[in-house]
Amino acid sequence: MENSEIILLNINGEDKMGLTAALTEILAKHGAFILDIGQSDIHRNLSLGILFKSMNDNSGEIMKDLLFKAYEMDVNIRFTPISVDRYSNWVSMQGKNRYIITLLGRILTAKQIAAVSKIIAEQNLNIDNIVRLTGRIPLNEKERAAKSCVELSVRGTPNDRQQMQEAFLALSSELNFDISFQEESMYRRMRRLICFDMDSTLIQTEVIDELAERAGVGERVKAITELAMQGEIDFEESFRQRVKLLKGLDVSVMKEIATNLPITEGLDRLMKVLQKVGFKTAILSGGFTYFGNHLKEKYGFDYMYANELEIANGKLTGNYVGDVVDGKRKAELLRLIAQVERIDLRQTVAVGDGANDLPMLDIAGLGIAFHAKPKVKQNAGQSLSTVGIDGILYFLGYKDSMLDSKILNS
Repeated sequence: MENSEIILLNINGEDKMGLTAALTEILAKHGAFILDIGQSDIHRNLSLGILFKSMNDNSGEIMKDLLFKAYEMDVNIRFTPISVDRYSNWVSMQGKNRYIITLLGRILTAKQIAAVSKIIAEQNLNIDNIVRLTGRIPLNEKERAAKSCVELSVRGTPNDRQQMQEAFLALSSELNFDISFQEESMYRRMRRLICFDMDSTLIQTEVIDELAERAGVGERVKAITELAMQGEIDFEESFRQRVKLLKGLDVSVMKEIATNLPITEGLDRLMKVLQKVGFKTAILSGGFTYFGNHLKEKYGFDYMYANELEIANGKLTGNYVGDVVDGKRKAELLRLIAQVERIDLRQTVAVGDGANDLPMLDIAGLGIAFHAKPKVKQNAGQSLSTVGIDGILYFLGYKDSMLDSKILNS
């Protein structure tokens, strides 16, 4: 070992103030060159790794001093010699594909983590790092947070990416949690625009169904809505049919519905964070401008596009004004807003639940099917179904420690 120039140093034990400083000072004193360093802390138990190269053929002296210091600070230390070939192979892996896999649910268990890890191994991927994004977990179940999230950083090239995605989707359904699989890149860490569908995404209802109930045609409109969301009929045609059935409804009903819209869990928290960190936000809805403007004003969205109902003598005419905001139009609007804001498409996020959202989910840098229909889940890049809409923050890589109320209110 004394003749080895490259040495991996592993330190484990109770975390103590100044430990890292003491060990790196020894390396500095002997002129050693640090090739890599990493540290983690679980329940005040430290795991520190340092890969170094002795520059003056004095590795024996370095290890002796490190051993004495480790004994003095009551931690375990282990030395592993690394050959030049092994180190070179490790360096060559640097350019390999890197991915982020996020596990999110009301609760995460060993069973879920084990199942995901098995798929990762079967796909010939290696886990580099694991980080918990949600807060520390109290033993008292009543005190636990409403969600749990773990982020895995993996490296390599999947044997079959499509098969892996399908396996993740099946697993998430079976074990009731969400899995996000994203390529790690600078764009993932620099998202700047997020576009939302409105009905059944920002709000927990389809407004057109609410209007139809008041007009006495609820069941007829709901049936058409469901076919449209499932992608069974063309959205524009379904929209025309449903609006026609609303003819004669008094506009005062719209104010009543808007005032009592059931807001999706987590929207307040999500919007506060997005605005705090500088995101541009947009509502791109196949619903109606009246309700979109209500949400825009309430939550401070930067943009809002939806469909305009025609009104005459205080009643709906059964017609609409202008072009329908369908799936194709949503994708066009996302591109347009990104262009106006000078944002690369790879820095955009789109969130929606219906088949008419798929075009914008497909072109966005991160497309998220939120509490979506089965067809949408299967075709979207990511799916979020087990928690509130603020779960998006974890897909963006934010930790609960970053989202502390004191930080948000500062």
